[in-house]
Amino acid sequence: MSVSTIAADRSVCAPLPVLGRDVTVPLVTGGEVTYAALDYAASAPALQRVWDDVAAYAPYYGSVHRGAGYLSQLSTDLFENSRVAVAEFLGCRDDDQVVFTRSTTDSLNLLAAALPAGCQVFVFETEHHASLLPWKDARVTYLDAPGTRGEAVRTLERALADREPHGPALVCVTGASNVTGELWPVRELAAAAHAHGARIVLDAAQLAPHHPVSVRDLDVDWVAFSGHKLYAPFGSGVLAGRADWLREAEPYLAGGGASRKVARRADGGVDVEWHTTAARHEAGSPNVIGVYAIASACKALTEAGFDGLVAREQYLIGKVCDGLAEVPEVKVLSLFGDDASPRPAGAAPTRVGVVSFVVRGWNSSHFAAALSAEYGIGVRDGLFCAHPLVRTLLGGDPQEAGECGAPDGGTTSLNAIRVSFGAGTPDEHVDRFVRAVKELVRDGARWNYRTEDGRCVPDRG
Repeated sequence: MSVSTIAADRSVCAPLPVLGRDVTVPLVTGGEVTYAALDYAASAPALQRVWDDVAAYAPYYGSVHRGAGYLSQLSTDLFENSRVAVAEFLGCRDDDQVVFTRSTTDSLNLLAAALPAGCQVFVFETEHHASLLPWKDARVTYLDAPGTRGEAVRTLERALADREPHGPALVCVTGASNVTGELWPVRELAAAAHAHGARIVLDAAQLAPHHPVSVRDLDVDWVAFSGHKLYAPFGSGVLAGRADWLREAEPYLAGGGASRKVARRADGGVDVEWHTTAARHEAGSPNVIGVYAIASACKALTEAGFDGLVAREQYLIGKVCDGLAEVPEVKVLSLFGDDASPRPAGAAPTRVGVVSFVVRGWNSSHFAAALSAEYGIGVRDGLFCAHPLVRTLLGGDPQEAGECGAPDGGTTSLNAIRVSFGAGTPDEHVDRFVRAVKELVRDGARWNYRTEDGRCVPDRG
């Protein structure tokens, strides 16, 4: 697909203002350049709107839920109204709960701790470790990596058909891969899960910042995501969905806020009556500013309009994929192949703004270090907390292939480079990235690099 086929959509939405958009960084070759933040999949920059909202509230910060003072009352209202805003953003059902956590990882560990006895969990090996690893107290069936979206649905259907006919079951699936950016068939997987009497939780960490997510429309039972990927700082996350398993589980943390009433018994012990609302799993003083930042980001993205945001992101995806396709030494990683190729304007998107690749003859850490030191471009290299998926995509055990050095046309490091972008990314950052890839492959690095603590860094002599 040519960039020109969707260039007309670029004007639908300008980049949203984000913090750090004017930050300059030094280059090893001399001078400075505006930093190109292309690591959104790890942590997206905060929206300026979010930062302004938080700054306006900060002088009024107070303890929540139990304070009698004006600031405590105001903060309590802000905290609970943020819960409502997140529920609206996610299209939650009337009886769903929104629980505030620290991150997607924390949310999925909370759900894992709330599983009913004997629950069987089904999860694809292609998941991020946050979705792959929390189920240590359950019976887990790990599903092989699918080659197409249709195969993903069929693989799940077969696994569920073979499970024990009785007892609880949970399917955990990503909405968009943090390695390839490819969109997964969430609605179809949810239908398959429910047809076999299972529930499903959606890891929306990479999906929610790029596309609208509706619990109701996708018919998922829970959704989890992180604020720091949704343009909101301060370390908060969300688990939203059905209340019954959460209400019946032991509190995720025991302490103040989760308990409704505590009394000493005659035998010296303690009787506790726990809350049945979301507070049951929110013990301790909550991260009010982090929660408000998430709510602000939800409102900002909704008001900006996902149609325009998606259209512009698809334009940038086309630019990146077209540019990398012009470099024979570059291999873009993909599970679904042509099924995930960028689409022309008006077509249903197949991926979000996350693209991972390897470069023949280059250690990936060396290539990423050169992008940063010589071009002021921040990307990520490694295994992206998805080791089984990267192993599948690269056809080998993840490892470093030697020391830093100039490309020699030989083997490539068995990890990858990931470029990721979103609502705040200007055209120039993507153009600079594509140009830098072509120049590095053609001319090599202009600086010497050395290995330090397992990573390539500029050798400053």
